[in-house]
Amino acid sequence: MSEGMEIEEVIVWVEAIPKSMVWKVHKSMRAFGYRQSNSDHTLFLKKQHGKITTLIVYVDDMIVTGNDPEERKALQNYLSREFEMKDLGPLKYFLGIEVSRSSEGIFLSQRKYALDLLQDTGMLGCQPVHTPIEEGLKLCVLPNQVSTDKGRYQRLVGRLMYLAHTRPDLAYALSVVSQYMHNPGEQHMNAVMRILRYLKNAPGKGILFAKNVDHQSIEVYTDAD
Repeated sequence: MSEGMEIEEVIVWVEAIPKSMVWKVHKSMRAFGYRQSNSDHTLFLKKQHGKITTLIVYVDDMIVTGNDPEERKALQNYLSREFEMKDLGPLKYFLGIEVSRSSEGIFLSQRKYALDLLQDTGMLGCQPVHTPIEEGLKLCVLPNQVSTDKGRYQRLVGRLMYLAHTRPDLAYALSVVSQYMHNPGEQHMNAVMRILRYLKNAPGKGILFAKNVDHQSIEVYTDAD
């Protein structure tokens, strides 16, 4: 989230103001010295004394995080004066993403989302597989291919792409099946079903933001020649 920032606490608030007043939140944040992100206009940042505090707004929910406890408290007090709000404490669940804490760090997953997806598709009792895509699989569009439900295919791929927020291991398989959104066939649907079978193998996988780690360093693994 920032250069070498260690997250100390995450807080979520729910504000009881009309959605039409969200613009006032943006105005208030800028007045309190926060800079609006150019890449995401719902994200606000404030850097001072080598520390950072961030706030993100989604409809009428807010998340605050950072490594400056004093600034977080000051921001909480400021927003409480500006709006009627409720402090819900450390973040546990937000937009389908589960947040858990341990001595190792902060873990993000979408286990419930994955299980709901398997339930909705009738794949909860399927035979799991250990890879999201068959090795050497080559998909294409054939002139006489067996057709499939285009709408269902698009919905499934869309739901899986949202799951990829915490499951980067799905990225390659999704990059393949998403190429056939406008003309899917049976072979393409079978590839999507395999991703679901892979999810059944470990629905609780996610991303760990480890403590005391240099977050400026990025490790990349590839099996490409």
